[in-house]
Amino acid sequence: MGGRKGAVKKSLSTKKCDELLKVLEARFTSNPQRHKGVVWEKVKARLNAGKLWSLNEMEESGGEPDVIGQDKKTGEYVFADCSKESPKGRTSVCYDRAGLDSRKAHKPANTAMDMAAEMGISILTEEEYFALQDLGDFDTKTSSWVKTPDVLRRQGGALYAEWRYGRVFVGHNGAQSYYGIRGFQGVLRV
Repeated sequence: MGGRKGAVKKSLSTKKCDELLKVLEARFTSNPQRHKGVVWEKVKARLNAGKLWSLNEMEESGGEPDVIGQDKKTGEYVFADCSKESPKGRTSVCYDRAGLDSRKAHKPANTAMDMAAEMGISILTEEEYFALQDLGDFDTKTSSWVKTPDVLRRQGGALYAEWRYGRVFVGHNGAQSYYGIRGFQGVLRV
């Protein structure tokens, strides 16, 4: 995942698509509390090659994506990473490219914002992170970068969130910082 160069093939073989769809359907069926009233066949009908590729990227990096609802305004189904902790394949990253470029030494291989863009997903906003936590306890031992408002980012900071003591805490660090237990949770709309 870290720092891929060149063109990336953004489609999967038929076999890989079938395997991924089985994993996604099993997770969907096993966690009905995450998507009350949503029908798998309707979700599946919206999964084109590009969306399946992005979901596979989420899966391969440890995100365990699942449907967490349907946007009432757009009608889109919302997939989010539902791994108990920040996905292992997406940790030890700065927030964004400007943060990474500002580091003088010990630069990590990638950034949360760049990885998300490469995967065709977005990192969760604070609001989305709070909504995800309503569905279970995530990030109990890790933390996740969350989309930082431009006004804060221009001042050098970036936001992260985590679940501790039965609630969500949102904190800040310099965007250039990175930790082995901090990654990001992603979201994909279909």
